[in-house]
Amino acid sequence: MKQIDQPSKQGNKTRDFFLSLLFDAIGMMSFSIPFIGEFADVVWAPISGIIMVWMYKGTMGKVAGVVSFIEEILPATDIVPSFTLMWFYTYFIKKS
Repeated sequence: MKQIDQPSKQGNKTRDFFLSLLFDAIGMMSFSIPFIGEFADVVWAPISGIIMVWMYKGTMGKVAGVVSFIEEILPATDIVPSFTLMWFYTYFIKKS
């Protein structure tokens, strides 16, 4: 029986990196729009938390989801690249 190829860890690493940059850019875009941006954060904050949990499984993903939600919902914290920081932690700091 032939085994179905799983995506390589390197492929996931690259994909997750570009997704992290994209989601951080989306979060920062609302920071650039005065007044309207803070209302957009109310919509983006729960979405970013859910995406973070989806991208990074386990307890660390859940913690990162909560941190991402809080970071997006608080005013003037949109500049923090939470997705990219979690990517860096996952692939460089945390040892499996």
